[in-house]
Amino acid sequence: MKALRIGDLEAKWPIVQGGMGVAISLSGLAAAVANEGGIGMISAAAIGMIEPDYMRNFREANKRALRSEIKRARRLTKGVIGVNIMIALTDHEDLIRVAVEEKADIIVLGAGLPLKIPGMLKEAGYADYPAKLAVKVSSAKAARLIFQYWAGKFNRIPDAVVVEGPLAGGHLGFKHEELTGTPIDLRILIEETVNAVREFEDKFGREVPVIAAGGIYTGQDIYHIMQAGAKGVKLGTRFVTTHECDASPAFKESYLACKKEDITIINSPVGLPGRAINNEFIEQIRLGNTKPFKCAWNCLSSCNFREAPYCIAQALFNAARGKMSEGFAFSGTNAYLAEKIQHVSEVFKELMAEYSFEYAKNRFLHSGDLKPLLLYSKAV
Repeated sequence: MKALRIGDLEAKWPIVQGGMGVAISLSGLAAAVANEGGIGMISAAAIGMIEPDYMRNFREANKRALRSEIKRARRLTKGVIGVNIMIALTDHEDLIRVAVEEKADIIVLGAGLPLKIPGMLKEAGYADYPAKLAVKVSSAKAARLIFQYWAGKFNRIPDAVVVEGPLAGGHLGFKHEELTGTPIDLRILIEETVNAVREFEDKFGREVPVIAAGGIYTGQDIYHIMQAGAKGVKLGTRFVTTHECDASPAFKESYLACKKEDITIINSPVGLPGRAINNEFIEQIRLGNTKPFKCAWNCLSSCNFREAPYCIAQALFNAARGKMSEGFAFSGTNAYLAEKIQHVSEVFKELMAEYSFEYAKNRFLHSGDLKPLLLYSKAV
């Protein structure tokens, strides 16, 4: 594998850990991934729920918690640390400011079109902010729209693009019918996005790496998606079943216990389909039962909290804290492949070995050259 370069920012390995909320990827997991040479991501989604005063002082709790987690990650690693921020969050501008102030290396903007973010940062006095800005999209069309808007309005473009396909976990940028049957191949999405971004790379004279996400679990997966043009990959599900993941043991055990048929698509209260591991909570919702709640504030702009059958932020936080009967676990399509709890360092070693084997095998198939296979055999 080659290093992932985003402008003058470099990660030793082209592996970005997915920013998983609520409270699944905090400083513990992010720092562990960064220490192995990847990019560790802290999820800002409802991060203030880890603070005792969240229900009374949600905005300040979110800012305080994010600031604290970035600082803690910095104490634990000298590697690359980023923050994942959903544009659908009603306080996303506050969270972006905190991430910039705490010198996050990269900010990934998803769950909405971040068209006005460069202008917002300039108005806030961060014209020369050091953080790289990456946008997360589900299509080349969305990427092109963002690039055109930023180029025309702000004379700049995103520093990287994350393309999240239909096999990802959590909320998905696809219609429900696009997730059933045969979903679009991530390789097609990558190829289309690479082509869409190329004209802007030429115009601005710099490379913009396209990072693939959704359904990537093994080193073999990494090898093949990079043949489609991806310069990096984003993995979430693979890092959940690690000792360093910030979720509770019960949350991780739900991954180990699940079967392929347990991974399902739900209709989220925020108006998007989502992929999760089926459990009693989800079954009760499907039967029409509701989980009454008091909304402290409308944390997601797309959530109709007055008609929602349950609070998804609370359900996800409950699961993160091990209360699986009061929530559920989001997961990618390959969660059922998890067999044990490992250290992040072990996951990296496995990914490297799997990638190396796939590289050697394909070199042999295409050229008949035995050297890569012999080198791999010697290494293992």
